[in-house]
Amino acid sequence: MCSSIDLGDLHVDVVRKDIKHVHLSVYPPDGHVRISAPLHMAQDVIRVYAITRLDWIRRQQRKLLAQERETTREYLDRESHHVWGKRYLLRIVEADGPSAVRLTHSTLELVLRPDSDANKRREVLEGWYREQLRATARPLLEKWERLLGVKARCILVQHMKTKWGSCNPASGNIRLNTDLACKPSACLEYILVHELLHLIEPTHNTKFQSMMDHFMPQWRQVRDELNRLPVRHEEWGY
Repeated sequence: MCSSIDLGDLHVDVVRKDIKHVHLSVYPPDGHVRISAPLHMAQDVIRVYAITRLDWIRRQQRKLLAQERETTREYLDRESHHVWGKRYLLRIVEADGPSAVRLTHSTLELVLRPDSDANKRREVLEGWYREQLRATARPLLEKWERLLGVKARCILVQHMKTKWGSCNPASGNIRLNTDLACKPSACLEYILVHELLHLIEPTHNTKFQSMMDHFMPQWRQVRDELNRLPVRHEEWGY
């Protein structure tokens, strides 16, 4: 069930789901607002909730509009790419044989057949980023599952247009955005801890924030750093 609420110039999409708690989201790039609400929650109650969160919504929208965008990727020689927060220059190497990615002290070498186009270059490089993220996340997952006393059923790595990560407490599945492999590794650890804690507390209430403060006291600084870093220049979905 879908509906909407208008609060002055603010438009809020409302989606009713079979959930227990209301969830408020502000999506990039332009601050689109959506509320996911339990099936039984009355529209007037949702409206009052949105009004109480107006200041927070406006702050999030200002942050998103101020966030820097990366230039559109064309996968050409000497194009800038990042790996774990460090900048590298892309170097296209044409060679017969299987595709490969090699990282040197200053270049990100992409080895492909001579007839490979930009789509193939993107496919190979994004596949490499996924593997980098899986490899780096594995020991962090073991560490934090032990410290938090939780167990994720499955960690899925994929390109996500609107979030750095997500957690489904019912299934135990956690999703991580492939683009985290471009950011400093501390950002991946923050997102992983954030999503693992949702296996204990599904919402962002005071209990959740207290647990974040206890287990990762510096989480707000890492979150702010992640929010300041450039994000992909693309059409984001909701």
